[in-house]
Amino acid sequence: MRIALFGYGKMGKVIEKIAQNRGHEITARVDSSNPKERFDLSDTDVVIEFSKPEFAEENIRFCINNNLPIVIGTTGWYDKLEDLTSYCNTNSGAMLHATNFSLGVNIFFEINKKLAAIMSNFPDYETSVVEIHHTEKLDAPSGTGITIAEGIIEQHQQFDGWENVKKTEITDKKTLSIESQRLPNVPGTHEVIYESSIDKIELIHTAHNREGFGLGSILAAEWLKGKQGVYTMKDVLNF
Repeated sequence: MRIALFGYGKMGKVIEKIAQNRGHEITARVDSSNPKERFDLSDTDVVIEFSKPEFAEENIRFCINNNLPIVIGTTGWYDKLEDLTSYCNTNSGAMLHATNFSLGVNIFFEINKKLAAIMSNFPDYETSVVEIHHTEKLDAPSGTGITIAEGIIEQHQQFDGWENVKKTEITDKKTLSIESQRLPNVPGTHEVIYESSIDKIELIHTAHNREGFGLGSILAAEWLKGKQGVYTMKDVLNF
């Protein structure tokens, strides 16, 4: 498979290595010094996009307009998701988006929703989400943190929204806390905490490196090739 990388920072280089180890060819490495317009993408099978939030919408529309299936790992653009979903479907494009491509995190998402449904019956437990990332991460809360919170809200009758603050700063019991921490050299840690006066239940996913995100994005690209429509990792993993 021939893959173009839109975004060639640390994540792009990890994806490149994994792709080549799986026998794929890299047709373009797009960054600020090498814009996508410089490349001949006519024989590219799929684009993997890990750039910056402010470039995501333009990159997605470019790929749809040029009949390039796109796998989007960038977060921070989801306010445009509804419009881009409609644009993709109207123009017979193919896009696959995920707030996190790690296989472990996507398993975590499913466990999180099941645990939230159980804990909805135990109102004595206070609920909160904590997400920890490296200091270079531009958006807060993380897209993964938002997905976790939305999974809890979907299943837990107490909550109808979330706020990006510490649990101690929440004044409305119907609002779920997402606390964001930025520390050096942290690929990503996500915690869901249920705490009462007598005990605490914690669900934690800790990424040891970026390789899990890279592998997941390659698996998504392999799955998306030849398809039309809008998909997520739930489709890839058949959840």
